[in-house]
Amino acid sequence: MAHWRFGLIGCGSVADFHTEAIRHIEDASLVAVSSRDESRARAVAEREGCEWTTDYRELLQRPDVDIVCVTTSSGSHAAIGLDVLHAGKHLVVEKPIAMTGADALALVDAAERRGLTLSVISQRRFEANNQAIKRVLDEGGLGRLLLAEMTLPYYRSQAYYDSADWRGTIREDGGVLMNQGIHGLDLLLWFAGDVRTVFGKTATQTHRMEAEDLGLAVLTFENGAFGTIMASTSIQPGFAATIALYGEKGTIKLEGTSIARWHVPGWDEPNWTEEERYGGVSDPRSIVSDFHQSQLIDVMTSIETGGEPLITGRDGYRAVQLVESIYASAAAGAEIKLSKDGGGRT
Repeated sequence: MAHWRFGLIGCGSVADFHTEAIRHIEDASLVAVSSRDESRARAVAEREGCEWTTDYRELLQRPDVDIVCVTTSSGSHAAIGLDVLHAGKHLVVEKPIAMTGADALALVDAAERRGLTLSVISQRRFEANNQAIKRVLDEGGLGRLLLAEMTLPYYRSQAYYDSADWRGTIREDGGVLMNQGIHGLDLLLWFAGDVRTVFGKTATQTHRMEAEDLGLAVLTFENGAFGTIMASTSIQPGFAATIALYGEKGTIKLEGTSIARWHVPGWDEPNWTEEERYGGVSDPRSIVSDFHQSQLIDVMTSIETGGEPLITGRDGYRAVQLVESIYASAAAGAEIKLSKDGGGRT
């Protein structure tokens, strides 16, 4: 594999997962970081042994940067991501890819026009149990899928939302669906396929914030299966997220990173037994960087081979489109039909 040189835009807490991941990839190096906060940029650069700047456009002008990771606040992903792509750099953007489906599609279109690789961080797809579940589904181990359920009973304190003026805002952060729930929604779509219709309800129950801290939805998938979603940051003390898949031949239930139920005739249960490799139940920093590392390696490989990464920009768009559709349904009090042409709702 060739040696790939990374730039990093954004030096907040999420950036630490990227710097640690890059540090442990043999064929990668971190060349430069950028943050509007000079002290943060300098501190990260000194720790990682790289250059720093307070103007990310200076980073984008560097010929020694091949791939850029954007780890800024969610509301800035689209604008900065477009600048990255216009500068001719491959782009890895933290979740969500953008705050609206239209902005997500703008990133997808820009990458496709320039022949650049675009990937959104959805690192849970690289967990061994999730890989095994996907193989079972793709090879028909559950038969026809009947029902897919996602629950995310998380807890975030008011202090968490008060820690930055953008937290909990619709424009810059989103609520529990767009922020904490987006990983589960990506897995749900990866496992069960595209969604045809949505009926959603949202509420802000226990926090002083603009966006929702509770989101519910009933889905119909294109394959005919039904789905349900429950996501909240008001559930004390916080519990592991779950995804349950019920097919005509069997059942799989994922609880956190562990298999809680495995009834798949002819398939051995995965033996990946490391405990709680992915957290975030009540503390957003209680996760590990291993799967960020796996995703960055996948991106590097896809660039070299000319193939698509496991998580594409269009995957990021589909998750955002689903959240937008839940919001629209909740506002209208009616079922929403999703467009299949990448153009939003109908």
